[in-house]
Amino acid sequence: MTTLFSPFASKDLHVKNRIVLPPMCQYEVHKEDGIPTDWHFVHYVSRAVGGFGLIILEMTAVEPDGRITNRDLGLWSDEHIPAYKRIVNQLHEYGAKAAIQLGHAGRKATDAAIPVAPSAIPFDQASKVPQALTAEEIEQQIDYFQQAALRAVQAGFDTIEIHGAHGYLLHQFHSPLTNQREDEYGRDLTRFGVKVVEAVKKVIPESMPLIMRVSAQEYVEGGYDVSYAIDICRAYKEAGIDIFHITSGGEGPIGSGGRPGVEAGYQVPLAQAVREALAVPVIAVGKLENPADAARVVESEQADFVAIGRGALRNPFWALHVAQAEGNKEVIPAAYQRAF
Repeated sequence: MTTLFSPFASKDLHVKNRIVLPPMCQYEVHKEDGIPTDWHFVHYVSRAVGGFGLIILEMTAVEPDGRITNRDLGLWSDEHIPAYKRIVNQLHEYGAKAAIQLGHAGRKATDAAIPVAPSAIPFDQASKVPQALTAEEIEQQIDYFQQAALRAVQAGFDTIEIHGAHGYLLHQFHSPLTNQREDEYGRDLTRFGVKVVEAVKKVIPESMPLIMRVSAQEYVEGGYDVSYAIDICRAYKEAGIDIFHITSGGEGPIGSGGRPGVEAGYQVPLAQAVREALAVPVIAVGKLENPADAARVVESEQADFVAIGRGALRNPFWALHVAQAEGNKEVIPAAYQRAF
C-alpha cells in the first residue's frame, strides 16, 4: 500500500515521501530586489529538516512587474542565482527535493505601475485597469519564463512548477472570463500556456519533470468547472507537463478564502478527477493538515502527493510528528530523536 512515507519517482526526480510544502508567498524581500533573504533560507531549510519530501518555493516572478507585490521573490536576473543555490544546497543536505514556482501576477500585480493581462479587465473595482498585451509583448513574456527556467536549472532545482492558477497571468489566459482576445491567443485559450511550457522544456534537462499548478474550479458566476479544467490540463500534458498541482479559485476568491463548504480535503475530488481523466500524477492541497486526512488521500490513490500549507506554517516539523505517530522513527533526524 502507498503511504505518506512511500517514495515517488518521475523521470530523474526521486522524492523520499509524498509530503509537499506548497508555494506560499512570504512577502519578506526587504530591498525589493527579488533576492531571497535569510528569512527564506530558514523558512525552507527548516521544513527540509522537518521531513518534507518536496519543497516548492513560493511564486517567483519572471520579471519585476510580474510580482504580486514588490516584496516577492524574482528570478529575472543572474544576480538572483546564488541566493537560490544556497537554499537548494541545504534542502538537498537534509534530504528534500527542491522545486520553484515560476509565475507572473498579470492583472493582480498590485505594485506594478500598469499591470498587464490578456485583456484590459481589472480584477475588481479597487484594482488598476491592466494593459492588454500585444502579440509581441506576449512573446516577450514567454521568453521571460524561459530565461527564468534556465536560471532555476543553474541554481540546482530538481524540478520547476509553472503557476497557472489563482487568477495569475497563465490562468488569466485560459479563463474565458479574463481572456476576451480575438487573435490566436483568444481563439485558443491554452495557446499562451502551451507556448510557455514548450519554451521552458527547451532549457531544462529532458530528465527533469515539469509541474503545473492549475485552478480546477472558479468560484464566480460564469466561472469554469472541473470538466473545462481537465480539457485545459490535457493540452498542457500534451505540451509536456508531467505532474499537476490542483487547487481552485483565483478569478474571484480562492477556495481557502473561506467560501461556504470549505472543509478538510475540499479540493481533493478536483485532483482525483484530473488524475483519473489524464492518467497523470497529481498533488492535492486544501486543509489536509490532519494526518489521517492526508494519509487517506494517498492510500486511496486520490492523489500522489499531499501538500501541507498552513499546517506547515504552524509546524515546520509536521512530517516528523506524523512519523512519530506511525512509529517510523528512522525518518527523524538523529539529533532530534531524543525528543521524539
